[in-house]
Formats: sequence, structure tokens, C-alpha cells
Amino acid sequence: MDDRTLEALGLSEAPREHPLIYPGAWPTESGLLHQNRFLRLNAMENRRLAKWMVEQPPGGFREGKTGGGAVPLNYALMSADQPLVGDRFPVVSVGSNACPAQLRHKMEGLGISSTIPMVKARVTGIGIGVSAYVSPLGYVSSSPFHTPGLSRDLFITWLDAAQLEVVDASEGVSRPDGGYDRVLLPPEDFPMALESGELLGGAYLYVHRYGVLHDDSGDPRPHPGEYQLLSELLSESRQLREWFGDTPEEFSSRARGNEQLCERGTRLFAVEGRLTDSGLRQYVTAEPATTVYDDIQDGRTRSSATPTM
Repeated sequence: MDDRTLEALGLSEAPREHPLIYPGAWPTESGLLHQNRFLRLNAMENRRLAKWMVEQPPGGFREGKTGGGAVPLNYALMSADQPLVGDRFPVVSVGSNACPAQLRHKMEGLGISSTIPMVKARVTGIGIGVSAYVSPLGYVSSSPFHTPGLSRDLFITWLDAAQLEVVDASEGVSRPDGGYDRVLLPPEDFPMALESGELLGGAYLYVHRYGVLHDDSGDPRPHPGEYQLLSELLSESRQLREWFGDTPEEFSSRARGNEQLCERGTRLFAVEGRLTDSGLRQYVTAEPATTVYDDIQDGRTRSSATPTM
């Protein structure tokens, strides 16, 4: 029995197809997303990620080969004709980019490989808030905010250049009217530790340009899951109910594919005074950095980009 398929693991539904499940199901452990499987990825103490051991799928990673025992991650990537770990970009995920099905949906819809290492890490300084943006995909997404000194487990995806381009485009990084900027987090402000004990010299994060929604105290509002979030937002705003309906189902249905309505909803967040700063804009640079993992770990972490502030 093949128990590592996304279906068998309960990881097969993408929020892009089922908006009210946003952010989608996250894995419970580190793994390699490969085709329709999430293969177990085991940490090797005091070793870099490239030497972690990944379980092979039935038939192995290369056509014509048979599967066997676990192999080093770089060997698996090389066998699958994919870019190696050191040439990839580590990206911290706080929303649906930690959902394997969502990543497959984004990549394979554009003919891009969805083979992606997804690694659980202990990250300090990042909270999961609510973006000040109504998405035409039918949901209000998660967005990070700064929580100095507080740590939590998050997934870091190791994207190759083509995959990074796809995610950048989905987040609107290169568009003047896009929602997010991609920043390279400095390790002195955001310590990040892998299960192997490896400390990252930095990782990327998508930071919302409009800020995040706040709670009654004025602090960033945690994202409780889409259904509960939409229920709360609708109960708090008569205008939102008039435009989007009384229930999460109506909200999602009306928002989905309706960019004009979503823009009105996004503006309403500002008009109603719901926005607050994420505390992360200070890390935005004129152009996103393009430093790969090996160079980050070896201290070559800064591009020619300069802060916008």
C-alpha cells in the first residue's frame, strides 16, 4: 500500500479549489513533495539539509529504477533531475504555501515541477496574522507580523528559481498593484533552527504591502482559519455583509473571481480603520534579494538591493 500519497495523508485539497479550507492542511513533519506524494524527510543531526535522508517512492526517483531505502536529499533531487538544495531559495510559509496541494496547484498548472523540500523549523519573531486584502480566490489570506522573542514551528519551502518565480507572481511581487514584497529575513532578528540543529543564516518571507488586520486591542489579529475568520469579519461590519452576504459560504462565492468586489472589500478594511502595521516593512528592499541557500549559509547573504526606507 502506498501510504505517502497526498490523498492517504489527508493533504490533497487545495484552498484555490476549496477556499473555505484556507490555509489548507499542513503536514505534520518535514518531507519532500514529489509528484503526488509527500515523502518522509528525516533530519540528520548536525548535518546540512542536503544530507537529510528521504524515503524513496515506489519505483524510485528515476524512471527505470526501483525504490529502496532512504537516500540523501541531494541524491534524490539529482536522481529526479531537479535542482539541488544549495541552489534553492528557503521561503518561510505562514499560509497556504505550507499546504502541499496548494503548491502542486500553483506549479503544475503552469507546467513547473512541484518537487519541493518542505522542512519544519523553529522560527522566532513571526506571527500569523490576517492580510488586509480580499482575494478573488474567495478568501482572506494569512499574512505575517513581527513578534519579537516569540517562537513557533513553521514550514520552510526550498524553492528552485522557476518555482520562486511562480510564487512571486502569485503574491504580486513584481506588480505595482501586487499584494506582497519578498524580504530576506536577517538571522539576528529572526533566529531559525532546523530539526538537525542547523541554524539558518536567513530565509525569505512574503510581507503584505497593505499591513494586517488588528483586533479590538489594536494588535495584529491572529488568523483562526478561514471559516471562523469570515464569520467574525461579517459579524463586525454591516457594509461587509451587504456586499458579501451573511455567511462565509456567501462571502467566498461572491468574492471568487470578482476582482472589483474584492477591491471594494479591501478598501473597506482601510475605511473602517481595521489596518495596522506588520512591523516587517523595514526589511523590504528596492529589489528582492536573489541569494540561494548555500550562499546564505556561507555568509554571502546580501544582494546589491538597498532598503526602501
